Amino acid sequence: MLNQKFLSLEEALSLFLSQITFRSLPSEIVPIEESYNRILFEDLFSPEDLPGFERSTVDGFAVRASDTFGAKETSPVYLKLKGEIPMGEIPKFSIESGEAASVSTGGMLPEGADAVVMLEQVNLVSSDLIEVLKPVAPGENVIFKDEDVKKGELVLKAGHRLKPQDVGALAGLGITHLRVVKKPTVAIILTGDEVVPHFEKISPGKVRDINSFTLAGLIEEIGGKPLKMGIVKDEYEEIKKVTEEAFIKSDVILITGGTSVGTKDMVAQVINDLGNPGILFHGVTIKPGKPLIGGICQGKPIFGLPGHPVAVYICFKLFVEPVLKKMMGIKVREFKSHHIKAKMQRSLSSQAGRIDFIRVALEERDGNLWAIPLLSKSGLIMSLVKADGIVKISSSSLGVEEGEEVEVELI
Repeated sequence: MLNQKFLSLEEALSLFLSQITFRSLPSEIVPIEESYNRILFEDLFSPEDLPGFERSTVDGFAVRASDTFGAKETSPVYLKLKGEIPMGEIPKFSIESGEAASVSTGGMLPEGADAVVMLEQVNLVSSDLIEVLKPVAPGENVIFKDEDVKKGELVLKAGHRLKPQDVGALAGLGITHLRVVKKPTVAIILTGDEVVPHFEKISPGKVRDINSFTLAGLIEEIGGKPLKMGIVKDEYEEIKKVTEEAFIKSDVILITGGTSVGTKDMVAQVINDLGNPGILFHGVTIKPGKPLIGGICQGKPIFGLPGHPVAVYICFKLFVEPVLKKMMGIKVREFKSHHIKAKMQRSLSSQAGRIDFIRVALEERDGNLWAIPLLSKSGLIMSLVKADGIVKISSSSLGVEEGEEVEVELI
């Protein structure tokens, strides 16, 4: 049943997230080459030690550290040069007391050696004799075989988003395939008799599709797969037909337009007709984005987004993104956004009991960072294009004063 009460942002989001099962999406196995930005489905443990052998961190000579104790320029220690260790090969000899071997950066230490003397701290006396001018401690200039990671050690936890450095490390461990969370398929349905495809020439009263492109980019950015279902006329049967098709093909459904209370408000009815529990809220005390609809039908999240481009962006970031992250099993720390402090360039008033989201451009003046409000209606996309961030004015505030320090969420 439609809830006529407008909920606060916190109430609406909490209500919706409480209905979503953490990591509700299935897993799939992908080649490591295709794992960038994917979410790990399970904890990942190291199958081996890394680097797997003792190696030098400098060009120099592999030695027994105890043989160098007391060495100094006025009283060097003399060691027999046993040979050279080729890069990428296993040494064919060991180091005994009083011996040394030439080794390059990254080269494997021979058995018996436990340190490396830097090239600059050694004089070559002859083809088989060196003098060491400075002592080294055991382990100096050496990476041990399990110093980076030990076999069986937890490397990454389930819910971790794989960064390039993560993939590189896993490749170094010889991992070729990974079990990751299946990408959520998010259907995008545009409604409105006035909306036409972006490639069409427009006539007065018509607007080109903006929202499906914005939403598709946001979905891909978070790790989902956008599924564009096209533009649907403001007719109940048409909206219902496309939504039912989307229900079969996707994990989440986004319907833009048709959410304002009025003669063309059919999205709410379509959502309720898809199954229980249906609509959880219709209307949130935020600006822009007040007429947002949130519903769950047979376990599947469905959002009725406003038609205005800025409101679509704000509602996605506030509601759809957290829902997708929870479905993918992304850990709480991934929910954090990037914020910076800035001074407000002008005073702005706000309505008590409502959260306002103000687009701002950032400008540095006299050593201070200023947030310049980009005031426009939510139907105008360019204020979002020109914005560097968004300032949130809380529901308990009546606005912000010129020069007041605010927190800017970078976009």
